[in-house]
Amino acid sequence: MFQFKQFTINQDRCAMKVGTDGVLLGAWTPLYNNPYRILDIGSGTGLIALMLVQRSFAEQIDAVEIDEEAFTQCVENFENSPWADRLYCYNASLEDFTEEFFEETTYDLIVSNPPFYSENYSSGDEKRDQARFTESLPFEQLIACTEGLLSENGILSVIIPYKEEANFIKLAAEYGLYPFKICRVQGTPESEIKRSMLAFTRIPAEIDLKKLIIETQRHQYTNEYIDLTKDFYLKM
Repeated sequence: MFQFKQFTINQDRCAMKVGTDGVLLGAWTPLYNNPYRILDIGSGTGLIALMLVQRSFAEQIDAVEIDEEAFTQCVENFENSPWADRLYCYNASLEDFTEEFFEETTYDLIVSNPPFYSENYSSGDEKRDQARFTESLPFEQLIACTEGLLSENGILSVIIPYKEEANFIKLAAEYGLYPFKICRVQGTPESEIKRSMLAFTRIPAEIDLKKLIIETQRHQYTNEYIDLTKDFYLKM
């Protein structure tokens, strides 16, 4: 169990536990367009959807999760939250979900912490691997489905490995989506950039590029990281 300020995440049945990536994306994702409908792709525990419902006035926050155990846990976390009436989770692949809702529903914000170990690597845990491998949700499929589900003024927000940033931006441009906000994440001032958070719209714009360092040393968090996450973490 992981206790946040306004909600609790049970995660005993999820391959992917609460981690810094999800918290970063949930806290950083831009809400400039005051989204009415939000979609969380590959929701896992439901963490990002719950962070966004806490941060926004969105009336409808949908989540889609392919793994049945994670889906069940996500529903449980939604139902136990203060915003149960605004949250809904679907047990489906993104492809099936898109086919069902394409041309019926569009979203003002689509967010995803997609799987991203594309190397031939196995942890020995099949469900964890499915949650982490790009094979189960290739970037191009994520972008193509997003383009079909995104409203005219909608935003796509993702967190990916920094080494994939240029490739992801190039793919997105092929579908008419362009970055307007980028944040590159370092664990410490000395460590290399590990993650990129990217926000896209359909309209090309000047990119707001920033860097975020999480810690100066072990458990000594930077002011920027504290400011970003203080509404969620109990001890911030």
